[in-house]
Amino acid sequence: MAEWTIKRCLEWTTEYLGGKGDENPRLSAEWLLTSATGLPRIRLYTDYDKPLTPEELSRLHGAVVRRAKGEPLQYIAGETSFRTITVACEPGVLIPRPETEMLVEEVLAYIDRAVMGSPEGRRARSRAALPWNAEVEAARRAELEAAARRAAEQEGSDRADGDAGEGPDAPASDRVDAPAPDAVPGAGDGAAEGQGDPGEACGASCPTDLEDAAPAVARVLEVGCGTGCISLSIAAERPGRVRCVSTDIEPRAVALARRNRDALGIPPEEADFREGNLVSPLDRATEWGTFDVLVSNPPYIPASVMAQLPREVADFEPGLALEGGADGLDIFRRLVNAAPSMLRPGGLLACELHETTLDAAADICRAAGFEDVRIVDDLAGRPRIVVAVVPESAVLEARRRFGAGAPSR
Repeated sequence: MAEWTIKRCLEWTTEYLGGKGDENPRLSAEWLLTSATGLPRIRLYTDYDKPLTPEELSRLHGAVVRRAKGEPLQYIAGETSFRTITVACEPGVLIPRPETEMLVEEVLAYIDRAVMGSPEGRRARSRAALPWNAEVEAARRAELEAAARRAAEQEGSDRADGDAGEGPDAPASDRVDAPAPDAVPGAGDGAAEGQGDPGEACGASCPTDLEDAAPAVARVLEVGCGTGCISLSIAAERPGRVRCVSTDIEPRAVALARRNRDALGIPPEEADFREGNLVSPLDRATEWGTFDVLVSNPPYIPASVMAQLPREVADFEPGLALEGGADGLDIFRRLVNAAPSMLRPGGLLACELHETTLDAAADICRAAGFEDVRIVDDLAGRPRIVVAVVPESAVLEARRRFGAGAPSR
């Protein structure tokens, strides 16, 4: 009997799944084989003649049976890649999608621009120890010493002439109201006119209070964590510079997100996952109004579209994480209502939505008084994300309205 080599398994699985209606049977066969054998995809083609062990064949058989019934590959393999990380996947929790990577991109761009690029962020900016910093510092000190010598020589000359004193013609260093050279704005700190920030001019050798400034840290609130891929990507790509709080009403999602966080080695304080509906897990006294970003990939598929979903989505992924009401915007409206109470003035609301609902979502944001409302296309050129800035006026109005109660949850 012929051995079940990688080549034979790959060919047989591709043909079998194609006959079962798999739209990409070759890709599915590769995915299932890498999962069953633990080999990277490239090894499937460099190790064509390698026979599978009985244990590998058993795993492959079970996986093929599951895939033939339409189960998503991510559930079968137990993981998927998302941006720079790999996260575990399991039934009952929404599978991360490539388009959601664009949502993370928008959040990171905002954080870099509006938080890390703020005055606080600039104060914390590390300054390079450039090779000429020591030369600049030496020249500065030589100049000061020369000025001091000239002043001393002038003082001696004036005293010899009997003309020392504190009159308007006395040397500046002799007048009681004259500041010391280091106290003169720009003196000795490399801040000659037009040179900008003195700290940047003299580099790491400059002894300024900017060096002691705390780094800017962005606070991100995510509603609907799923596998945790959004918050975990943000935390992984800006290590130590973000604090994410993420909520989900599904206990399995929260548990999985925490396991993914631990597997990635991300500290709990940088990705805090909590069980609860929308913003209900947040402490009103200490957390409302403290976030720079509210990001969400909420349930957004219109009810009329649910019946058109592919079988592997409709039959296997959780409906609670998919359907967004009659027009797909039920949860989005509640997020818009909550955003002014959650965000600081100028904070960002960023949501992924169904391609047919983006114009309506943008109108909802504008009606709420939000500014800089934009629709962002996904990589396929379809409208996918709405982003909006929550101005101070909206924040103040929310505080007035909800002074005695919480925003819609």
